[in-house]
Amino acid sequence: MEELLALRTYVQEQRYTEALALIAEMEEMSREDKVNKIYSYAVVLLLHLIKQRAENRTTRSWELSLRESARQIARINKRQHAGGTYVDQAGLAKILSEAYESALERAALEAFEGRYEAEELATKVDQTTIKQAALDLIAAQMTRAKA
Repeated sequence: MEELLALRTYVQEQRYTEALALIAEMEEMSREDKVNKIYSYAVVLLLHLIKQRAENRTTRSWELSLRESARQIARINKRQHAGGTYVDQAGLAKILSEAYESALERAALEAFEGRYEAEELATKVDQTTIKQAALDLIAAQMTRAKA
């Protein structure tokens, strides 16, 4: 809120250079917030994909979590007024790569009743396939959101 007050002051005082710099900073803060939210949902999405692949089964709860996580990522990533997205496909792939380790550690606690450490669980799944499945789920939700 204080940024908006400062922006108003800059404009009223015709300090446009400072106003533009503050706008750029506010845009970056907004984008970082979106990326952090996408990361959080990416961890959940990957967690359930890892559990599915490792245990070679699924549950209705996992399926719902997968759909909801992908739906939320698509919703958060969509630029409401300007159109387009905050993060492109390559950016989403990077976020999924960054989130994978956290998801794997959480999956190790849940899959197979927590019998395996993350490193052991990692040998039971293919990271590339899981990340691609996550990208595919997100893309499907983004396509639905456009319709």
